[in-house]
Amino acid sequence: GGGISCVLQDGEVFEKAGVNVSVVFGLLSEEAARQMRSRGKSLKAKDGKLPFCAMGVSSVIHPKNPHVPTMHFNYRYFEIEEADGTKQWWFGGGTDLTPTYLNEEDAVHFHKTLKEACDKHDLKLYPKYKKWCDDYFYIKHRGERRGIGGIFFDDVDSPSKEEVFQFVKSCAKAVVPCYIPIVKRHCHDSFTPEEKLWQQLRRGRYVEFNLVYDRGTKFGLLTPGSRIESILMSLPLTARWEYMHTPPESSKEAEILEVLRNPKDWVH
Repeated sequence: GGGISCVLQDGEVFEKAGVNVSVVFGLLSEEAARQMRSRGKSLKAKDGKLPFCAMGVSSVIHPKNPHVPTMHFNYRYFEIEEADGTKQWWFGGGTDLTPTYLNEEDAVHFHKTLKEACDKHDLKLYPKYKKWCDDYFYIKHRGERRGIGGIFFDDVDSPSKEEVFQFVKSCAKAVVPCYIPIVKRHCHDSFTPEEKLWQQLRRGRYVEFNLVYDRGTKFGLLTPGSRIESILMSLPLTARWEYMHTPPESSKEAEILEVLRNPKDWVH
């Protein structure tokens, strides 16, 4: 299989932004199969082999201005053929926002737009997938989330393939309206060197999550013959790690940390 990667670097608005479209197939590695079984998948291999195909679209956008949040989305389909010829399939994905500074109006707009997309299909989906997102993008060694969340789901295989696909399409169509108005609102905001430094430190956290915890990154790195540059496209162009950095109490920097440690309900 293969795919297409498009990356923008050093743009006027986006410091680094990328889109990956991939369609890959082959035999699942033992480590990847072990990961899936740990999530409750019952995979019956034939002679130790599990043919699979996976396809998806993903994007990560790291803006230049610290007042414009980083955004990520990924929607994917996975299929595995078991020893008796039966096929297991599921959809996964999500959209999430990672601001450097908290803007409540932006957070509410982002979450409300995603909620509307979910509500078209089932009113139970947004609260379920919002919590899943908060739980998934958790940097355990820091005790904080990567951002202010959004929606995230995986292993979704009911009620039917067509119904789940329609839901996934609704989520994908919500990406532009949930994010671009925020970009337009803040891309010309003025910012200080200190605010740019804080953005660099927050990007460091982004890197930590993606390299230590992210399942998609792990799966890609474990897939023989995979294109490493595409898998690591999500990493920012620049980031920073300072030893024992702690923002002052009651500062704008401390405000975002409080939300990352204690996720909020943005839509009620």
